[in-house]
Amino acid sequence: MTPSDAPQSRWSDLDRPPLNVPALRRGLLRPDGLWTSLDVVDSTGSTNSDLAGRAASLTEGAVLVAEEQTAGRGRLDRTWTAPARSGLFFSVYLAPAPVPMRRWGWLPLLAGVAAATGLARSAGVDTALKWPNDLLVTIPKDSDELRPGETPFGEERKTGGILAERAGDGVVIGIGLNVSLRTDELPAPTAASLALAGAVSTDRETLLRGVLRSLEQWYGQWRAADGDAAASGLQEAYAAGCATLGRTVRAQLPGDRTLTGEAVAIDGDGRLVLSSDDGLREPVSAGDIVHLRGAEGGLT
Repeated sequence: MTPSDAPQSRWSDLDRPPLNVPALRRGLLRPDGLWTSLDVVDSTGSTNSDLAGRAASLTEGAVLVAEEQTAGRGRLDRTWTAPARSGLFFSVYLAPAPVPMRRWGWLPLLAGVAAATGLARSAGVDTALKWPNDLLVTIPKDSDELRPGETPFGEERKTGGILAERAGDGVVIGIGLNVSLRTDELPAPTAASLALAGAVSTDRETLLRGVLRSLEQWYGQWRAADGDAAASGLQEAYAAGCATLGRTVRAQLPGDRTLTGEAVAIDGDGRLVLSSDDGLREPVSAGDIVHLRGAEGGLT
C-alpha cells in the first residue's frame, strides 16, 4: 500500500483531486462514533484484502480507502477496476458481536441500504438495489438515441457493488462506487457512474462522508435491535429500494440448476423469495447464487 497523507500534490489533477485525509478524519472520527480510524492509500490491490489481513489487530470502525484499486474484487472473485481517483473504493471493519452470527448475513444488504440512502442525500441520485450486492442508477437516453415511440426514461446500470467477508472475529465490508467515469472509461456496457446519472455532486469527500454516516446510522439501528432486520426497519427499507422485486428473474444455482420465477419478497434471513408459475415459493440465499439475471437476460 502507498500512503496518501501528503497534501502537496492535491490539485495536480483538477478533475480528479486526491482525497483530503485530515478533513475526512475531522468530519468522521468522533469519540462517541463508530469510525475509529481512517486511512487513505494511493494504490493497493484490494482494500478488503488489506483489512482482512490485519483483522486481528483492528478496532471496530477502521476505514481504509484507496485512490486506486488494482485487484478489486466482487462476489465470486469478479474483478472491479477503474481509473485512479474516479470512484470511491473503501472497506470498513465491523465487529457485530453480540448480534447472533446467524444474522450477520444481513450486513451486505445493510451496506446497500446505507449506500443508497447516503448517495440520495449527498449526490442527489436515486440509487436502486439489485439483490444481493449491486447498486444501480438510471442513465437517461439522449434524444438522438431514441427509437420511434420510445420514451427517454433511460436504463438501469450498475454503478457500485458490495463485498462482505468474514475476517477474524468480525466482518470486512467493501464498497466500490463509480463516481466520475466517462462513457469511454466504463468497463462494460452495463456499467455506469454517478456523473453519467446526473449527480448534483461528484465530490468524493462529500460522497464518502455521506455513505459512512449513513452506514453508521443503519448499523447502529440494526445492532440496537440485536440484528433483527424487521425490528430495525432494515428489511422494509431494503425491500422498498430493491429493483429486483416484482420482476421475473432466472437464478443460476450450483450444479447447473436454474430457478425461474417472480421475485416477490426478501425474507427475514435476507434471502430472495421466488414464486414459480405453479405457485410454489422458494427462497435463495446470496451464497447459493452463481448468476441472477432478468428472465430476458438483462439486469434485474
